[in-house]
Amino acid sequence: MDLALPIVNDTTVVLARFSAAFNAPLTGRAVIFGVHINGQLVVEGILIAIIVFYLSRKSYKPPKKPLSEKEVDELCDEWQPEPLCPPIKEGSRIDTPIIESAAGPHTTIDGKEVVNFASANYLGLIGNEKIIDSCVGAVEKYGVGSCGPRGFYGTIDVHLDCEAKIAKFLGTPDSILYSYGLSTIFSVIPAFCKKGDIIVADEGVHWAVQNGLYLSRSTVVYFKHNDMASLASTLENITRGNKRTEKIRRYIVVESIYQNSGHIAPLDEIIKLREKYKFRVILEESHSFGVLGKSGRGLAEHYGIPIDKIDIITAGMGTALASDGGFCTGSAKVVDHQRLSSAGYVFSASLPPYLASAAISAINYLEDNPTVLNNLRSNVALLHKELSATPGLHISSHVLSPIVFLRLNKSTGSLATDLDLLETIAEKALKEDSVLVVPSKRSTLDRCKLPVGIRLFVSAGHTESDISKVCSSLKRISVSVLSNHI
Repeated sequence: MDLALPIVNDTTVVLARFSAAFNAPLTGRAVIFGVHINGQLVVEGILIAIIVFYLSRKSYKPPKKPLSEKEVDELCDEWQPEPLCPPIKEGSRIDTPIIESAAGPHTTIDGKEVVNFASANYLGLIGNEKIIDSCVGAVEKYGVGSCGPRGFYGTIDVHLDCEAKIAKFLGTPDSILYSYGLSTIFSVIPAFCKKGDIIVADEGVHWAVQNGLYLSRSTVVYFKHNDMASLASTLENITRGNKRTEKIRRYIVVESIYQNSGHIAPLDEIIKLREKYKFRVILEESHSFGVLGKSGRGLAEHYGIPIDKIDIITAGMGTALASDGGFCTGSAKVVDHQRLSSAGYVFSASLPPYLASAAISAINYLEDNPTVLNNLRSNVALLHKELSATPGLHISSHVLSPIVFLRLNKSTGSLATDLDLLETIAEKALKEDSVLVVPSKRSTLDRCKLPVGIRLFVSAGHTESDISKVCSSLKRISVSVLSNHI
């Protein structure tokens, strides 16, 4: 109302002033570009200008009266700050068992020895004497930490030795070390994939891969989990009749063994599609390096595919190698690019030297003792056999995957309820039978929509007695817990 009143008043004044001024006959009025400009048009133009002028003005606000000290104090007393973080919802709190000894096939929890199927110690190298000796020697020679990134006096000769060892073992031109296994993949992806690029990724990739996809700011398209028909359809839809895609970078991102399902990616089919549609492949091998293939060289060896068909390979060293950190391997150009463009490499303190030494010793052990892979695969096969008739649960993982994934035969329809059932089974197994297993509980940041389950990480160090114990425990407990869901 305050704004409308002056506009109305001004309009009245303008009409009064201009109504007489423009009563001249038509022949006396101006003609511009063949249009007669009479008084009415002029008045309307002026009115529009006035309205625009008033609407664009800032409304008048009288100066505020300053608050008294008493009023300021009252406002301060009433003010409640926003919480630093949102409250933890019921059921979201994670109370994990605390391990009190080395996380080998057997470990200690609450002073009691338990059989451990919760640690990804695939080759059973945790506690290996040769690896421990190499670590002790490295600590005595270099100390514990490096106290600097690789580009700023954080490069130590053992880092170069480890990179060369990995490259030689896999048959690639070069490799590069990262100080944290999880950060490897989500540093590598943004180093190569940028805004405007296209990434086609499996919907079942784990959180670290998801984070890398997000940080890249690329256009991400997901295909159905481990479904090659869905991948082919997705690639076809992206490239068909679209000349723009020929000029931008395009990637396929998959895991060799999926952490969220235990499935193995069909690399042979992926390579065929890669070549047909001209995409690059980024392969995450944290759970297949040191596990798959005749000599543990990973998915490419498992399928008999030349490793240079894969553009970029990453893996963590905290699983089969029982060390920590991660690596990326590929062509010399792929590796050199990361030394200046990968955030996890450039800005992080380099891998502690003793961990690089441990990784070298673990690879040496694998080369000298290839039969350890037979032990691992025998244990996986035996676990599959023994768990095949578990009431209310079924194995959904691949028979060669060291991650044996147990899922509910019948979901309740609620993720929270499914997790409650699985957590109850895990808690009872630990409390009643001293068996440590873990449900695949995910962070709220994790966008994976695959069904949850119980993950059993099989080790070459497990005995038949260990496997028999976990199987009998899960069968007995699942009968009571899932009695209404069988």
